[in-house]
Amino acid sequence: MSNITTKTPHLSTTTLWVMAITTALVVGNLYYNQPLLVDISRTFNITSAKAGQVSVFTQIGYALGMFFVIPLADMFKRKQLMLIDFAFIVASLILAAIAPNIHILLIASLFVGASCMIPQLLIPMAAHLANPTERGKKIAFVMSGLLIGILLSRTISGIVAAHFGWRAMFYIAAGLMLIMWLLVYLLLPEVEPDYKGSYKNLMLSMVHLIRDEPRLRLAAMRGALCFACFSAFWSTLTFLLKQNFNMGSDIAGLFGLVGAFGALAVGAMGRLTDKMDPYHISTFTLILVIISFIVFAVSGHSLIGLITGVILMDMGVQATHISNQAIIFAGNPDARNRVNTIYMVTYFIGGALGTFAATQLWYRYQWNGVCILGIVVSGIALTRHWLTEKNTE
Repeated sequence: MSNITTKTPHLSTTTLWVMAITTALVVGNLYYNQPLLVDISRTFNITSAKAGQVSVFTQIGYALGMFFVIPLADMFKRKQLMLIDFAFIVASLILAAIAPNIHILLIASLFVGASCMIPQLLIPMAAHLANPTERGKKIAFVMSGLLIGILLSRTISGIVAAHFGWRAMFYIAAGLMLIMWLLVYLLLPEVEPDYKGSYKNLMLSMVHLIRDEPRLRLAAMRGALCFACFSAFWSTLTFLLKQNFNMGSDIAGLFGLVGAFGALAVGAMGRLTDKMDPYHISTFTLILVIISFIVFAVSGHSLIGLITGVILMDMGVQATHISNQAIIFAGNPDARNRVNTIYMVTYFIGGALGTFAATQLWYRYQWNGVCILGIVVSGIALTRHWLTEKNTE
């Protein structure tokens, strides 16, 4: 293993905006399906639990794509890797749009998840290009794009599905990816790789990073448990709104606009993590997640309560995520993509498990089961945060 001395491109305002917009639109592909689950279950005449597997397969695919592909960004040119990946994203989205049955849709969803890892190339890239004194701020800007993409994707897909059917959303998404390919090709700088060695050694090096970096292990644990809560809520919200308020996918999608308030927390959190201890910040943000699910538990028939809970949850989850990334990107500059791989694979495994558990609990215990899941899992995250950090000091 050896490092190559390369000139680092300047992180201009234009570059930062391209990163944020690309991140927002690509990550949206992972979440378009969540407000569509009721419509999908009706189309294929399946249960809500079976339809929920569309979200589960997407998140599993994302974890697989990150694990096997993202480390390659330490070996190959990052822009080139993104341009190739866009072709796979478009093909996967078209397959989802034309899926004749739930089995093909599940396969397409797995491929959509596996190919949509470009945001996880862009975030370490922003950390790499940024001035160290502004790293948290720059990461937060790109992360704001990611958060907006996650939340507004639900709004867009809910409205599109209500007027044109759920398949139309995947066709539209494929068209957007073609536009983004051109934008990245024209405006994004190339970043040369820092790692020279075999793929096998590259992958094995992640074992050493997990073993030798207790802060990375703690950040990954916090992220996975928080995202499990986040996914549990969003994957079952459509069912709750249909059952308790007789509202469709368009209204479920509009909740994404409410959650976009969390983007405000991301910007502030990026600035704070450049100045304060991320551990203390995470303590506060994890408590917000717990409170949000307590609010959800008493708001099953209250839209105002649900809106309040969404704001608290999204602020807590996304701010914890920014704090985690500030910690893991502070060291190992030549291994940032591998560090991000470890963190984000764990993160989305948590999301997949949260979605699976929530849809199963909804099927058996309805909204109360989902809320208890969120309170328990976020409580475990806070407890492990306190205990693990104390042991690593």
